[in-house]
Amino acid sequence: MRVAIVGAGLAGLATAIDLVDAGCEVEIFESRPFVGGKVSSWVDGDGNHIEMGLHVFFGCYYNLFELMEKVGAGDNLRLKEHSHTFINKGGQTGALDFRFFTGAPFNGLKAFFTTSQLSVRDKFQNAIALGTSPIVQGLVDFDGAMKTIRKLDKISFSDWFYSHGGSKGSIKRLWNPIAYALGFIDCDNISARCMLTIFQFFAVRTEASILRMLEGSPHEYLHKPIVKYLEERGTKIYTRRQVREIQFAESGEQTQVTGILVAQGDTEEVITADAYLCACDVPGIQRVLPQPWRKWPEFDNIYKLDAVPVATVQLRFDGWVTELQDEEKRGKGGVTPPLQAAGIDNLLYTADADFSCFADLALTSPADYYRPGEGSLLQLVLTPGDPFIKQSNEAIANHVLKQVHELFPSSRDLNMTWYSVVKLAQSLYREAPGMDVYRPDQKTPVPNFFLAGSYTQQDYIDSMEGATVSGKRAAKAILESGKK
Repeated sequence: MRVAIVGAGLAGLATAIDLVDAGCEVEIFESRPFVGGKVSSWVDGDGNHIEMGLHVFFGCYYNLFELMEKVGAGDNLRLKEHSHTFINKGGQTGALDFRFFTGAPFNGLKAFFTTSQLSVRDKFQNAIALGTSPIVQGLVDFDGAMKTIRKLDKISFSDWFYSHGGSKGSIKRLWNPIAYALGFIDCDNISARCMLTIFQFFAVRTEASILRMLEGSPHEYLHKPIVKYLEERGTKIYTRRQVREIQFAESGEQTQVTGILVAQGDTEEVITADAYLCACDVPGIQRVLPQPWRKWPEFDNIYKLDAVPVATVQLRFDGWVTELQDEEKRGKGGVTPPLQAAGIDNLLYTADADFSCFADLALTSPADYYRPGEGSLLQLVLTPGDPFIKQSNEAIANHVLKQVHELFPSSRDLNMTWYSVVKLAQSLYREAPGMDVYRPDQKTPVPNFFLAGSYTQQDYIDSMEGATVSGKRAAKAILESGKK
């Protein structure tokens, strides 16, 4: 069976792995000069590794971990402390510390009751809200709880939380930073289904809230092993190939894809296969779908989905930014920092800046980001990204630097030596209330045409695991179609 895949993000790559393992011939066509989609990274002319975003691997990314083990990348993840740290103005920290002598749900209860991120009143109201949520049902009936959670897609998390006794203080200081980190929108605008799904995983599975990050850049430590695995099994991966048209024929009530028109510069070629998969993001699939296909609700609904803008900023310093106590370890402007990196080796959240989450990659992913004689490399995600898309990179970098100084006053002694800004006007699909019904299945009304991508139907949010799950489901649908 010959399969043509449009898009070499995680969804397309995951689909390809399952297909080649089943003996299919696979060709992948990617418009960018590199694979990875929203998890892409590349090296600039000065040898800096640039990333499309900040990529954190939650412990419940079971399908992605299985994929990584299969391609020989399982050892490329660095385990972090089982604690989620919040940085507040002036260098004050709060945390959800899940370290406990027993596992879920008790470690989660301990984390929420001991956090300094919330006041006593907020903790109490937070406990009431979560204690009356489907999460409690999920402790004994996971599938039943998930059915209940899916029905809550029509309201925002804020509306649900307030209706269950939650406080605005909890939203502002705790849940908004987490919502921004997960979906790039706040609790007023994110679906209750989205947030409660994550809480459900955290409450039931101890490992779900444990974080990992790659040893280095996604290109080196995630995509290279996947590409090697696929190419060794005959898969052809073509970059800088834009799919301009999906060609199809109609016979009675039956529609079949007959080929895809692929362009390389000014050269065009029609690619034919037995099955075709579009593993695109929301703007990509909206661009390439044939307009006559909107007669089917499954395709027309896709145009009701929206994507969120985001900007990812990297700042390099001549000392260590997240080292909050020891001046000698921190280094000072103009002074070569010590060889030993110092600071917080984990994902960080904040409620006091325009970036929802960030990390010092020189600490968390040192293989490609730590440089002897240099200091921190902060990677920060600006959410919501709307105000920044039209600003200059220099203006964005200086704005972020000012906010870093507010969170880490000691960083004012350091010099920013380099910066990078990557803007995506359309990134994750907007997990707004009521949008879940518009997400398509991987199988479509066209028998030899399939969809993948984290915007398609699956329980995980728009994430690396969501993309992987969608790819596996698409592969299963393709293989089942070939048996008919």
